[in-house]
Amino acid sequence: MNADTSKTPAGSERLPVDHDVLAGLADGPRRDFRLRGRAFAGDPALRQPADDPSLEAQRSATTRAALKLGKQGFPAQSLPRALGGQEAFAAYVAGFEETLLASPSAQIKAGVQYGLFGGAIQHLGNAAQHERWLRAVMAGELMGSFAMTEIGHGSDVAALGTTATYDPATQEFEVHTPFRAATKDYIGNAARDARAAVVFARLITRGVDHGIHALFVPLRTEEGQPLPGITIEDDGYKGGLPGVDNGRIAFDRIRVPRANLLDRYGQVAADGTYTSDIESPGRRFFTMLGTLVQGRVSLDGAATVGAKLALDIAVRYALARRQFAGADADEETTLLDYAQHQRRLMPALARTWANAAAHESLLGDFERVFSGADDTDEARQTLETRAAGFKALSTWDALDIVQECREACGGQGFLAENRLVGLHQDLDVYATFEGDNTVLLQLVGKRLLGDYAAELKDVDFGGVARYIGTQAAEHSLYRTGLASAGRTIGDIFTPALNARRIRSGKLIGALLAERVRVMVAQLAGDLRPAAKASPEAAAELFNRHQHELIEAARAYVEMLKWEAIDAQYKQIDRAAHPAEAKLVKRLRDLFGLSLIEQHIGWHLMYGRLPMARARQVGPAIDRLCGLLADNALDVVEAFGFGPEHRRAPIADGAEAARQDEARAHYRAGRATSTWPADEKAIYKSKMAARRRR
Repeated sequence: MNADTSKTPAGSERLPVDHDVLAGLADGPRRDFRLRGRAFAGDPALRQPADDPSLEAQRSATTRAALKLGKQGFPAQSLPRALGGQEAFAAYVAGFEETLLASPSAQIKAGVQYGLFGGAIQHLGNAAQHERWLRAVMAGELMGSFAMTEIGHGSDVAALGTTATYDPATQEFEVHTPFRAATKDYIGNAARDARAAVVFARLITRGVDHGIHALFVPLRTEEGQPLPGITIEDDGYKGGLPGVDNGRIAFDRIRVPRANLLDRYGQVAADGTYTSDIESPGRRFFTMLGTLVQGRVSLDGAATVGAKLALDIAVRYALARRQFAGADADEETTLLDYAQHQRRLMPALARTWANAAAHESLLGDFERVFSGADDTDEARQTLETRAAGFKALSTWDALDIVQECREACGGQGFLAENRLVGLHQDLDVYATFEGDNTVLLQLVGKRLLGDYAAELKDVDFGGVARYIGTQAAEHSLYRTGLASAGRTIGDIFTPALNARRIRSGKLIGALLAERVRVMVAQLAGDLRPAAKASPEAAAELFNRHQHELIEAARAYVEMLKWEAIDAQYKQIDRAAHPAEAKLVKRLRDLFGLSLIEQHIGWHLMYGRLPMARARQVGPAIDRLCGLLADNALDVVEAFGFGPEHRRAPIADGAEAARQDEARAHYRAGRATSTWPADEKAIYKSKMAARRRR
């Protein structure tokens, strides 16, 4: 259905987009599953109670929502076909992300139950374990926890303190918490609902510590009481996600059968002999963790859904809310007509669209690996790297965007009934879940350095010398500011100083890629002495350059996200859908130029943009913000959310009704003879009369 253009104001450059086409672009190739997840999330029965903030009320409602998801068969879509599933890995994740619209607590609790607890059994267990536990888990009949994080170790999984020591005499593992810091902490479902857990512990057999492995460990009786030797504490109130019952778990030499070891990557025989198809302990550990990448993938997508929701509310409010008189004395100006308000919301809209496009490309990687279409080590490493980087930036972006939307809605945005404050509180911990964002970017940076080294390893000595010499000469020129204007990227692609040239996709892509290349090359050069240094000196050198490593990783992920929206634009049939293509191009250009503006100092310091070109970036962004504001409602409508998803009065008629009532009041009053005269008008008339004398 084409957008209604009957109300397009004179002078507007609103594009007459087809809403169905735009919604298809917004939802991506797994739209059917997103629509199913969105329909599920609109059920009022899944919401947390607004009138009872107690933990028990919030947790009860969240549990009902998570269990209903299982009963309706959503998680079973990702099961192996042998268990009645569809092995629809990416499609399930896409639909699951939309459950955030019901409540972030419901999305996280369901993620713990089906994605982490169930996913660990599915990807780390064997066929017999699947048959024994997996169907019940995915149907919500066996509630469980994913017990990895400890008080003393979060992101450093390899250093966990919990032990699982094998006893050949009884063919059991003794699971033990040797000190307080080894207590499992922040474990979802632990405080209230979990009857079992997948516990990550150091596997010790025949006197050898084989590193971290996972075991299925019962926690509670059917009546909900902790089993002997297991201590469970409630984490209580948190900064958000009140419906998720996080808790702590400690084990006092409890026993579990040998058959409870999830042994896909490491097996223990009855006599205690350890075997694995992966000889290297380090490679085995990272392969095991790599199978659990689904959590990061889904957080990347769910955070983007949260940002979409905030923007949907803020844009609708900005179109309804009027403030300060405009050219028409009877008509105040809408917030979205103000250039600064456009600057607040339109770059966020472009960034969110780009994050969504990038997430769809990540889901494609995820599907290829887990379906077996491309399950090579290289494909898995690429998936893990992209999932880590995308999750880090998307969750940070969501927090920034929700906060900007909150402020853009003024005091109304601070009311709990309009969702934005609660949404920010709930999304806050997404920056920590599944790995602290800064640590994740460090992993991305290390991968970049590894790839950089691999590219050079087969180059002969002369080639390396030429490469390094070119780098040194280039950096010298750019650092001294003496690089010829004819050699800058800006001059390659922008022979004329105008906004159209600055908006060149070729230019934007080259600038983003060049920034990554230079940052990685410079960092590799700075770290080169570590290869011949002592371990202590190498660690200190790396520590001194840790910030540059993380910034290079951030630049790399930003480039990948821009490339994703650029690819989406190029795939649109521009002959059949010219308006939609033009709108996506505007979103792409605004996202890319916003990244360049954010790092404009770097581009100037390294001579990638001359000053004259750099001065064009800001005005081009302003122009794009104005153009996108004309189609802002079309974009947020493409997200596909209804009033049942927003549940924010200011976005669904309350503000518009207030404005209509106020206008009707003033218009009716001015039509009467008793309406008070405006002193300002009297004063202006008096001053005009004096000037005429």
